[in-house]
Amino acid sequence: MAIQAGIIGYGLSGSVFHAPILRSVPDYKVHTVVSSDPDKVHKDVPDTAVVDSVDELLSVSEIDVVIITSPNTTHYEYSRLALEAGKHVVVEKPFTVTAAEADELIELAKQKGVLLTVYHNRRWDNDFLTVRNLLETGALGKLSIYQSQFSRYRPEVQSERWREQAAPGSGILYDLGSHLIDQALFLFGLPETLWADLRIERKGSKAHDYFHLVLGYATFRVILHSGSLVRQAGPKFELHGDKGSFLKYGMDPQEGQLKQGMRPGDAGWGEDSPDQYGELATELSGLAVQGEIETLPGRYQAFYQGLAEAILKGGALPVQAEEARNVIRMIEYALQSHQEGRTIQIT
Repeated sequence: MAIQAGIIGYGLSGSVFHAPILRSVPDYKVHTVVSSDPDKVHKDVPDTAVVDSVDELLSVSEIDVVIITSPNTTHYEYSRLALEAGKHVVVEKPFTVTAAEADELIELAKQKGVLLTVYHNRRWDNDFLTVRNLLETGALGKLSIYQSQFSRYRPEVQSERWREQAAPGSGILYDLGSHLIDQALFLFGLPETLWADLRIERKGSKAHDYFHLVLGYATFRVILHSGSLVRQAGPKFELHGDKGSFLKYGMDPQEGQLKQGMRPGDAGWGEDSPDQYGELATELSGLAVQGEIETLPGRYQAFYQGLAEAILKGGALPVQAEEARNVIRMIEYALQSHQEGRTIQIT
């Protein structure tokens, strides 16, 4: 029996990152979508119902899991309503605007006996999977610097986009920062310290469009960076240890492939072209070695495959809600660090 999914919102997130992936995993059926544009939904998913309101979707008894892809300020309220209705819940990142909201939802899910997870899909980016594998091999030795950036060239402010408006949960730190922070915490756990520099660098911008974070661990530093005026980006990942270094340029292709109509299972899904492979310089048996590392294929479908395992067989969730809550905690610490102009000790 297929897991019946309901999607709240059918903008970029719902239409590109969720519906196509759900349809590629046999365990799911997209049952109902909340959208003001039924034609757009039916063009992609002809056999699904479209309703006008969240209440209508939550009243459908057949729906097993509710996927929330609406603006950040609605995540807490819609998640609360769905959990109260006894549905499993997937929340698009960022989880919530505040860590306190996240804690309330985690407790409510436990009370209702349902599953709650957050769509941190970039744990399955091809470059991140490659970095994670490389760290496990020990090829870099004792890590000194882990640096990751997610920058873009968007000199014009798109003021009609909710992410660029002066509202709680808006701005690049919540948008792209949540990806980079989640990846770092997934690899290394919570840092001991955090320092942040946040800026509004474009004329007319109402929300932060630049961040530079330094996460302090006992023996190494994690540097996370994003800007909106980066026409030509440096390495996406840059790692240095006492034995070697790894540089990786380019972006994971899965978002672009989804927009082009590709799906998991298609030839070339999640794969890099050879000119995008990362470069490793290290030492092997006393010899200096330098060469390309083939990028592991990306696999966004792993999130929903993991969720199906959790729902149907009691397996582990692909992303624990507590992990996503910790991402919001780090964002709050970053805002505090910027406002107070100091390094924050993480407790």
